[in-house]
Amino acid sequence: MWGGTSLLSLGAPLSFFTNADRFGTLLTGDTDASINSPKLSKPQHIEKSLSIHNTHTGESLKKCVFWANGKFDPQALKSINRLFRDHRSGKIHPIDQRLLALLHNIASKLDTQKMIHLVSGYRCPETNAMLRENDIGVAKQSQHTVGRAADIFIEGRTLRQIQRIALSLKGGGVGRYGSFVHVDTGRIRRWGRMA
Repeated sequence: MWGGTSLLSLGAPLSFFTNADRFGTLLTGDTDASINSPKLSKPQHIEKSLSIHNTHTGESLKKCVFWANGKFDPQALKSINRLFRDHRSGKIHPIDQRLLALLHNIASKLDTQKMIHLVSGYRCPETNAMLRENDIGVAKQSQHTVGRAADIFIEGRTLRQIQRIALSLKGGGVGRYGSFVHVDTGRIRRWGRMA
């Protein structure tokens, strides 16, 4: 506590404190950054945005600024949560803020203004169970069911390029499939076609 004010009451997300080093790295885009890095001492100068197109609903967000002036924008997060919803059930779930930072950094490092195409974002447990019955490759404890995963592709960039950048960021799991790359903020691991 500082002067009767806790860190949580200052508006910082709980995930920031539970994964501070990793979260700080995602926000700065510097894989060598630590929480004490000078790059993190002035977060108000950082602005993070996403341009995403949901391939199932046809909806898009263009340059949606979700992080500015040292904090997350609640309205932007609400719009992103809706875009990432389970398109089969319509259920909405909060999307992990670290995933948003990871997706922003992937697009930035690929040096593209093209939209990220979202094949799958949040998946409710019922949808995940249904998909598991039809596809051996769907995990029982999928990161999609807790809002920590996205299956993506970007026009003008190969899946191999996306995979390599995602692996270099060390933000979590990376799996390359035939038509998309899976990224998540779970433990660091890789599977599928290797770069």
